[in-house]
Amino acid sequence: MNRRRPPHSASAEELLTTLQHLTSRARREVEVHQARVELAQALQREMLPSTLPALPGLQAAARYTPARSGLDIGGDWYDGFRLPDGSLAFAIGDVQGHDVEAAAFMGQVRIAMRALAVTASDPGEVVRRTNDLLLSVDSGLLATCTFVRLDPRTLELQSARAGHVGAVWATADGRSGVTEDEGGLPLGIQSGEEYPVTTRRLAPGSAFVLLTDGVVEGPSYPLDEGLDAVVQLVRSRVGDSADELADAILRTAARTGHEDDAAVLVLRHEAYPAAAG
Repeated sequence: MNRRRPPHSASAEELLTTLQHLTSRARREVEVHQARVELAQALQREMLPSTLPALPGLQAAARYTPARSGLDIGGDWYDGFRLPDGSLAFAIGDVQGHDVEAAAFMGQVRIAMRALAVTASDPGEVVRRTNDLLLSVDSGLLATCTFVRLDPRTLELQSARAGHVGAVWATADGRSGVTEDEGGLPLGIQSGEEYPVTTRRLAPGSAFVLLTDGVVEGPSYPLDEGLDAVVQLVRSRVGDSADELADAILRTAARTGHEDDAAVLVLRHEAYPAAAG
């Protein structure tokens, strides 16, 4: 006949030892997670440019805020650099994911675009060749982006878009809107995809804003509503500096309730004073 063993009453020493083990394990897990976060954040800081190119009469400013989930980083990015012919290149993009892999892939996209832009004939070729290069390494990740080249003499903008959210623009005379340029598929989907080029001029006193969907879209905040809010903001503050506009636009991201990271890049043509008669 089996007899039930009396329940074991843990001593205070046993309870203390168990608690110490649990505390030690939790501390190690926190330390490992924190180390991963710090590594990922350092990686992302190194991937983003510390300064953007500018010209007399042209202001450029960019901002980035990390995701509120995952490792507190993401795949959103921006870039700006000067090309050998004197033109300026600007780009913004969004890689899927919020982890070290996304940040590393973002770095690959950015470096590829910088390298290919040196010899490419236009932004469409830059984006097409970047897409084909990324597909050749078979990362399995996707990215959206917009690439812009600016002529320093005429301030003419050429742009190509790969599945990315439209840009916001506003002029000194009160006109504003969202670009509806024809574009191609996001990077990493289909080899040989073509990316049409759109040409426009950055008029005196106007602003051209590239952004990621984390600025304008949230769980219960539709993309169109977010874009409309940014359009209204840029139209009402088109006379502000590029830095002031970038800060104000990024603050609007808070209303979306998003958990995604967000990036914004502002190009603004300062209005020149009228020449003396």
